[in-house]
Amino acid sequence: MSTKQGRLGWLFASPYLIYAVVFFLIPLVWSLFLSFTDWNLIAPTFSFVGLENYMEAFKSPGVQSAFFVSFKFMALFVPLVVASSIIVALIVQGLPKFKGLFLIGFFLPYLASGVVSSFIVKGILSYNSPVNEFLRGSLGLDINWLGSPFAALFVVAMIIAWKFTGYYALILTSGFESISKEVYEASMIDGVTPWQRFWKITFPLLYPALFTVLILSIGVTFGIFTEVYQLTGGGPNFATNTWQMEIFTRAFSNLQAGYASAIAIIASVVTFISILIIRKLLEMWGKRNGWS
Repeated sequence: MSTKQGRLGWLFASPYLIYAVVFFLIPLVWSLFLSFTDWNLIAPTFSFVGLENYMEAFKSPGVQSAFFVSFKFMALFVPLVVASSIIVALIVQGLPKFKGLFLIGFFLPYLASGVVSSFIVKGILSYNSPVNEFLRGSLGLDINWLGSPFAALFVVAMIIAWKFTGYYALILTSGFESISKEVYEASMIDGVTPWQRFWKITFPLLYPALFTVLILSIGVTFGIFTEVYQLTGGGPNFATNTWQMEIFTRAFSNLQAGYASAIAIIASVVTFISILIIRKLLEMWGKRNGWS
């Protein structure tokens, strides 16, 4: 590559590089620096406290709950959103016309504001809402949707799954489109049933797209904030207290910016290690079955 071509490449890459430095690298270094201080977000001065923030964070009930809540969300959200995305992709794939139009319709929730959708859900699940009136009057069920630990987790997982289903279905639809029609035609000649065709042909050939969806959905569970903040505030009893909720509470409610920075660093490390381990397991699963 000539010097001129190299400079041209750097020129085209410079907007993204500048963006990454300004909005990722500098905040990361600043957060790492603050994690060793006791800055309260207001005072012009602060003191260095070494590893005190980290030691306190490891003993904090809020941080411990954030760690476990992330994996609880993962256990609910990932199967739910992957299953719904596959169903939507299969429905769209079976349409004779206007596939793109239907995909756009399913994609719209992804563009919707998390604040607005949370307020709508909060109204739907309020005590005197038509839904709860019907459940109490017709089925004798009195469910405290946002006051029960499991119900609150499930509601938040449902909202986020509704939001991301269309986006992931778009990825899976691309995976479906990449599968050769000749493979299906050969299977029909051999008398393969639709169920066998899905598990023996479609699912293995869909693995690359499915792998992408799984990794993306797992990453989402470590960044949940808006829906939890609007609906439960991390409650009841830390049942929905995510990493982002704990960081927000410590930094802006308790004015412990240094301590919140330490939690953010810990959350980043946990997120990176968790995704790395799960990714390796998924790759091993794919290689063992000959899908990758």
